[in-house]
Amino acid sequence: MPLRQRREHSLARQHSQLHRETAKDRSPMPIRHCIVHLIDKKPDGSPAALHARDSELAASAAMENLLADLNESYNAKQGKAWGLFHEESGAYPFSGWLKAYLDGEQDFTAFSRQAVEHLQKLMEESNLSTGGHVLLAHYQQGMTDYLAIALLHHSEGVAVTDALDVTPAKHLDLSQLHLAARINISEWQNNKQSKQYISFIKGKNGKKVSDYFRDFIGCQEGVDGPGETRTLLKAFSDFVESEDLPEEQAREKTKTLVGYASGQAKLGEPITLEELSGLIDEERPKAFYEHIRNKDYGMAPEFPADKRTLSQFQRFTGRAEGLSISFEAHLLGSKIEYDEGRDMLIIRQLPTQLKDQLKRRQD
Repeated sequence: MPLRQRREHSLARQHSQLHRETAKDRSPMPIRHCIVHLIDKKPDGSPAALHARDSELAASAAMENLLADLNESYNAKQGKAWGLFHEESGAYPFSGWLKAYLDGEQDFTAFSRQAVEHLQKLMEESNLSTGGHVLLAHYQQGMTDYLAIALLHHSEGVAVTDALDVTPAKHLDLSQLHLAARINISEWQNNKQSKQYISFIKGKNGKKVSDYFRDFIGCQEGVDGPGETRTLLKAFSDFVESEDLPEEQAREKTKTLVGYASGQAKLGEPITLEELSGLIDEERPKAFYEHIRNKDYGMAPEFPADKRTLSQFQRFTGRAEGLSISFEAHLLGSKIEYDEGRDMLIIRQLPTQLKDQLKRRQD
């Protein structure tokens, strides 16, 4: 099979797998335990009132659909962070309560009640916080156990009744999911070296509104997803330059990288460098991985993809009358400046190989 066909076959196989995984996300996930409590609080410094449920929610199709929708919305959120528990203490008691529940020392309802009372206290200390329904769900996906925690809010809408009347109706608005976390219980229990078994939504633009929720979980950042993604893209650019690839091959490999990383982000799964290396070059599946290791970029073997960073990574290309220009979009505004009025590109920090050729020509 020709090389290009093999590449297309590999990408088709990858997209097919992504489709199957996405479909699997929508299938019922075994829910071990689930409960919802209500914290009533306005962002005006007034006390928070807790309305706690005294028993778990019964299994139902509605509950399974809610959890599937929550996972889909959570996976699509940009700006998530990954980390690990702080050491258990009076300031960070959540991990101890979770362990006691998993060890069978207390049931899920009692664990959730402890947790939501602690969240209520932290909400009262944060004037900007707003109450809502607190969902805690222990569920399985494949062979992995997860605990999802989310603060849910309602939106006003309308509905048509059986009598064909139009009536006001409230519904959970998962598009406005701002405070949520997901704990990979299996990873936490079985991999003591892991620093990314918790993911949580970070506040936008450095806002501190969500800090109390992160402190409620007792989570510290262990992996810098945006930083690792930027390093990956830098390593890939260096790899393409060192391989001196034709522009078409460079574009294909860029498309493969972005497609794989975006697919993993959509599934809520990490990028695996060895797996990515095999997709980028099937004939030399270790080439990119060895490039990363030999150049010592300091990257983790697995890390979460940052979708915002990926969205900025594309190639601008142009070719005319013996001139061929190609560069990654993230260089625009830093190493490359476009002057539309004068129809000019200003390029800074030229590649060493190009500078050597120009110097020899000048000499």
